[in-house]
Amino acid sequence: MNSDQTHDRTPAAASPFRSEPTARDEAPQFVLPLVARIEKSAPPARTDALETAARAVLAMLADERSAGEGEWAQAMRDWQDARIRKVVRRARGAEWRRAEALPGITVTGKSAEVRVFPPVPLDGWPKDLARLQVSGTDLDDPETPPPADPTAPVLWLNPDLGMSAGKAMAQAGHAAQLAWWELTDEDRAAWRDAGFPLSVRPATPSGWTDLTISGLPLVRDAGFTEIAPGSSTVVADHPALR
Repeated sequence: MNSDQTHDRTPAAASPFRSEPTARDEAPQFVLPLVARIEKSAPPARTDALETAARAVLAMLADERSAGEGEWAQAMRDWQDARIRKVVRRARGAEWRRAEALPGITVTGKSAEVRVFPPVPLDGWPKDLARLQVSGTDLDDPETPPPADPTAPVLWLNPDLGMSAGKAMAQAGHAAQLAWWELTDEDRAAWRDAGFPLSVRPATPSGWTDLTISGLPLVRDAGFTEIAPGSSTVVADHPALR
């Protein structure tokens, strides 16, 4: 699922998430590919897939290959200099095995597996990823997820928006990235060393209203797929940012 966001806490001139045209639109456009393993016989739980996708984005951001002179660093810079796009596709069986053979990072949750790849040009996907389907990522939670741990980061979903699992995975990844950008180096290191604990949960209607005016990172969708432009989708509630 394609996702391109806006973000309220970044100054207007600098935000890579704004839906209005900016200089970022003139730069070559890149996308961060994420592939969810969805086997017919054993699909992952929806919430676990969302949380695993968010941790996969963080794993890519924190990887030493993404920084300095690392092998993915230039692609990461190109991606972050343009629109911050993420696309979630699904794979199973031989498709998944081919995806795993490409350079990237696989993150495993309780039932979910998500592989994240270094950014690629918007129209230059590797063929083994380009052939994967974007649709078909509708997932369910067989059991109601437990309450979120308030001592760990929580990515709160807008309770009034209906999103496919693929769309919500991309949104959760954006929210995790916004929290990462806001943290100090010390807080980033602590989150990374702990294995990026986080929860993804729908907020209550009244809680959502409070969250959107709390000053925490807020993701707004550009409206390319599924939902209206400017829709507020996720608030990133990290304890260090409260």
